[in-house]
Amino acid sequence: MPTLEPHQYRRIAESFGTDAQRYDRARPAYPAELIDRIVATSPGGDVLDVGCGTGIAARQLQAAGATVLGLEPDPRMAGVARETGVAVEVSTFEDWDPAGRTFDAVVAAQAWHWVDPVAGAAKVLSTLRPGGLFAAFWHVFMPPAEIQSATATALRRAVPDSPFNLDGVKQDANPYQPLITSTGERLAATGAFGEPRTWRFEVERTSTRDQWLDLMPTLGPLTRVPPERLDPILTDVGAAIDAMGGSFTTRFTTVGVAITRA
Repeated sequence: MPTLEPHQYRRIAESFGTDAQRYDRARPAYPAELIDRIVATSPGGDVLDVGCGTGIAARQLQAAGATVLGLEPDPRMAGVARETGVAVEVSTFEDWDPAGRTFDAVVAAQAWHWVDPVAGAAKVLSTLRPGGLFAAFWHVFMPPAEIQSATATALRRAVPDSPFNLDGVKQDANPYQPLITSTGERLAATGAFGEPRTWRFEVERTSTRDQWLDLMPTLGPLTRVPPERLDPILTDVGAAIDAMGGSFTTRFTTVGVAITRA
């Protein structure tokens, strides 16, 4: 059986709205330095946020002075974004009709891997103004090895047919690097962009037991796990955090690719 690309796992891509309020509450914001760099690098303030979710990055960009239009295929996620003051249109990026509108920046926060790479590159080219910025970025974070091991074991036991294998994942792994490289190369190959740049921002974050267990159901491996299977996973991971004193500190790295239209 051929391996599917991330954007072909539509059921997973559309599962994050299962508990959109929790997603908005528990998911981490983006580094202020990243938001400031987007605003400073763009030739103007009109930003299109592809796959905006509940509007976490969009609200940060608005607070920094940008005018943001969100694009989100899940109406449940879009509804939360609208409630928090973000203008949103419900559509995938590939199928969206911009109706002649163009933008100073097109960004994708934790979402570009769900976009078809060929259709996505073409749509960026048609919606980005000359001199405009495209930036796609992702959080890469890993709890301490004890918690990661407890999660992998509990997931394997509760959901033996899960497509996610969390065993043996390296603490310093960056699963998005191949996508960062291919995205930059694909846009540069059009001849309409400059050289792609890799962005990286690091912060430390301390999570309590309750905060981490609130975040876990919003992560891809668990968004489609039914409650009767999810609860034992959270119980086991909670016990592992309790054994560490009830909280832990981990490094959150935000990685991405940025490229400017010539």
